[in-house]
This record gives sequence, structure tokens and C-alpha cells, in this order.
Amino acid sequence: MPRANRRRSDDVPLAMGRLGRGQTTTEMYAGQRWTVRRLTGESSDRTYLCPGCEQNIWPRTAHVVAWPEEGVGGVGDRRHWHTPCWVARERRHPRGAFR
Repeated sequence: MPRANRRRSDDVPLAMGRLGRGQTTTEMYAGQRWTVRRLTGESSDRTYLCPGCEQNIWPRTAHVVAWPEEGVGGVGDRRHWHTPCWVARERRHPRGAFR
């Protein structure tokens, strides 16, 4: 479930160019396919909250951006994860996770 304080933007399409440079793959999580992009952090200028550990991802930090392949409604579907948290996503189920 998305964070309650996140701005609702279901009508805004994903802008692939804004994700910066990175390798895009398709991976499974919570029984569905996710598009995953690994970012170096060079274009990151914001702080994000990782859904895996609920800690900040600071600007200029390499991390992963993931969003479900089906049902993508907009930028609100993207989640920024620490790389190790994304790798351990099936072993960790914190509060506020997708399950």
C-alpha cells in the first residue's frame, strides 16, 4: 500500500527520461512482474524513503527504482529502494510493504 502522505498523481504518466541512466530489467516481487531500474545516483537530488527498511535514501546514493508492469497509473507507482533491500525483498516484510 502506498504511503498515505504521498501526493496523488494517478493521471500523470511515467516519464522514463526522468529516471536517469541505468539498466532496466523485469523481476518478480509479491507475485507480479516489476520493471526495475538500477540507478547510479548521479542524477538523484532528492531524499526517498526505502519501503524495504523504511530508512532514507540520500541524494547521490546508488539505488533501485521499481514499479509494477501491470496497472501502472503514474509516477505514484514507483518505489525507490536501497539496492540491498531490493535484493532481500522476499525475505523482509516490513510494515507498509506491498504485502
